Amino acid sequence: MPTVGVKRDLLFKSLGRTYTDEEFDELCFEFGLELDEITSEKEIISREQGDSKASGASDVVLYKIDVPANRYDLLCLEGLVRGLQVFKNKLEAPRYRRVSPVSGEPQKLIITKETAAVRPHAVAAVLRNITFTQERYDSFIELQDKLHQNVCRKRSLVAIGTHDLDTISGPFTYTAKPPGDISFKPLNQTKEYTATQLMSLYKTDSHLKHFLHIIEDKPVYPVIYDSNGIVLSMPPIINGDHSKISLKTKNVFIECTATDLTKAKIVLDVMVTMFSEYCSQPFTVEEAEVVYPDGKTCKYPELAYRKEKLSSEFVNKKVGINESTENIAQLLTKMCLRSEVTGVGDEIEVEIPPTRSDVIHACDIMEDAAMAFGFNNIPYTTPRTYTIATQFPVNKLTELLRQDLAAAGFTEALTFALCSKEDIADKLGKKISETRAIHIANPKTSEFQVARTTLLPGLLKTIAANRKMPLPLKLFEISDVVLKDDTKDVGARNSRRFCAVYYNKSPGFEVIHGLLDRTMQLLDVKAARGDGYHIQSADDSTFFPGRCAEIFVRGKSVGRLGVLHPDVIDRFELTMPCSALEIDIEPFLGHTAETLLTHDVPVQEVFKHKLPEPSRAPSSRQTSTQTVFGDVSEAAGLKALDDFLADKSYMEGFAASQADTAMFDAIPSAPASAFRHLARWYNHIKSFQRERDGLPSAKTQFVLPATSNVVVDDDDLDLFGSDDEAESAEVDRIKEQRLAEYAAKKSKKPALVAKSSILLDVKPWDDETDMAEMEARVRGVAMDGLLWGRSKLVPVGYGIRKLQIGCVVEDDKVGTDLLEEAITAFEEYVQSVDVAAFNKI
Repeated sequence: MPTVGVKRDLLFKSLGRTYTDEEFDELCFEFGLELDEITSEKEIISREQGDSKASGASDVVLYKIDVPANRYDLLCLEGLVRGLQVFKNKLEAPRYRRVSPVSGEPQKLIITKETAAVRPHAVAAVLRNITFTQERYDSFIELQDKLHQNVCRKRSLVAIGTHDLDTISGPFTYTAKPPGDISFKPLNQTKEYTATQLMSLYKTDSHLKHFLHIIEDKPVYPVIYDSNGIVLSMPPIINGDHSKISLKTKNVFIECTATDLTKAKIVLDVMVTMFSEYCSQPFTVEEAEVVYPDGKTCKYPELAYRKEKLSSEFVNKKVGINESTENIAQLLTKMCLRSEVTGVGDEIEVEIPPTRSDVIHACDIMEDAAMAFGFNNIPYTTPRTYTIATQFPVNKLTELLRQDLAAAGFTEALTFALCSKEDIADKLGKKISETRAIHIANPKTSEFQVARTTLLPGLLKTIAANRKMPLPLKLFEISDVVLKDDTKDVGARNSRRFCAVYYNKSPGFEVIHGLLDRTMQLLDVKAARGDGYHIQSADDSTFFPGRCAEIFVRGKSVGRLGVLHPDVIDRFELTMPCSALEIDIEPFLGHTAETLLTHDVPVQEVFKHKLPEPSRAPSSRQTSTQTVFGDVSEAAGLKALDDFLADKSYMEGFAASQADTAMFDAIPSAPASAFRHLARWYNHIKSFQRERDGLPSAKTQFVLPATSNVVVDDDDLDLFGSDDEAESAEVDRIKEQRLAEYAAKKSKKPALVAKSSILLDVKPWDDETDMAEMEARVRGVAMDGLLWGRSKLVPVGYGIRKLQIGCVVEDDKVGTDLLEEAITAFEEYVQSVDVAAFNKI
């Protein structure tokens, strides 16, 4: 929205009363405006350039008012005051008239055929016997600037020229000439320049350089001459200095050259209606005659009034009020739309003045009626139509997949939809012409030149920015790409893609392949040719030869997976192998999009699929709660298992197995949310209950066998079934002995301790630091759970070397923050400590 700055005191003087800031803010709201800021010229300069620059600036209070972009009549003080006065019923909307000159012929503007190549249209008018003050003059100039930035589209559609008519003589000629043939003294300059010289001169002008591109590449430039050959202006760049207006100017000749005739008429009407009130005959404008190359003549300004008819029922129904026809007519009159009741039913005749070019439909009239009634006064009503919103199927499927991909141990990333041409072409080993990319017409930076056609570059750039994070890095993204499509009305379409990458010391193709299998399992697509999915070898310059496969679902290609080519990895500034998977998920829409991918995603379904509720383990399955992590019926055992699953999706390997189901059965009930890694794993394995019997067998026994000797209660069981007291004593002795043996055996078993390997960079202050002593000090840091390893001195530059030293720590006892604090305590030796590498053991 354009912002108009007006002096508060001058505004109140024109309105005929003063307001508090709150009162004027409320008045603006009622009229459909917004008081954006209360400031001063000094405050603005101080904020933008500093206090030193603001020392001589004015302290006059300014109101910054936001105006609707299509209300060109409110872009100056005169229009604002006039509109508010009519709104408050203090003034009737004026009638604007076009008049002929008192004596002589009207001023003529002759257009030649040469202008057709640059700016073919022009309109003109005269403000006769106008009186300027400094405030009026400033407002006149400011309105031109506001119109140039708004409806004129930075002078590309319309350019306004204003001239002192008493310094020039008509008829005027609007023509176009080669730039070398145009010579004149431009506004506020002291000598003449050719048009070619002016274009060079204004390339460094902070204001005019933004308009040079409009004509600088044209073979001819537009120019306006008077009958004596004096240049009035070279639109849309600059006016001539000879005809510039001043406070003493009494007669103003206004010309508007344009590429859009309709916009030119609107601009001319706004200029003359806003300032005609200062003429000797208020609200009258002297006509000017425009002669076209074909001999046709038109008189401007048009100042056309038109009438529209609408019913009060239409207004009441659309706004949600119940006002009489007469009241609605009065409301519209308050908005400068003279309205009368015709007497034919509830019909209202509305007169649209030349200042209201924004009114083009009955809805615009209805909006003004609502504004005059007051939006806050419209009663609240319950909608008569009730609808239930549903999620787009593609978004629903996306949300369901996201949760399960996260449960598989991958981290979601969100990357930019725009990228450089190099990202989707050169870096991936492809040609830009093959990518079907949508190009940005005028990109501001080289980073955002095209809309992405693949999600892979964004994920690889994310990995490059996080190379110091512990390996492996497993990322995924489900977002849209943009592709050319001639069948669409806009020539392009969005396609929802799923992309995942695995970055580690080894390529990890089996990880990505496993993720594909899991995704297809979630989408209820079986591994089979024909109705299912399968992969087959493919060649792609992005992937390593022989390590790329194309994915087919029901006979249709949906994506590719494989190990990235070393050149691709190098171009994205990565140093380790990487595997990637990218598929189009839109082919899977349909019934799958309406089915819960797991039983734990709380999404309301459109189609209810009756899926069996996963039951707890039958009595024939393992019921022991004793595991290698301890008793999982107790918090300590659950905590150890939670730590174990912190960086794992499954108990072993990269796919669900019997090891997972055995551990699942051993846990008596769903773990608390405090054990977040365990809860994530538990919910994930819970979704495998239907196919659990077909999962691969376990390679490691995590759940210990149940021992009846251990789970014994004297009151419930007699071990040998005898009532003899001696035998009972013997039973007790044997029981105690076996319990002791079991406890001793359990106590000797080492507890699972989480450890990490850390590589530290310890930097000295300068090259004079005793590095041997610094290393001794570092190794002197002793903590329970800390073991120092090998070290070396690494050159940094300028003769300075840093100490690179490794250590192994027990995670529960020693943290990196604790280490850094202890080492930086040696202030005379150590400048800083950084963690160069961090790996779980």
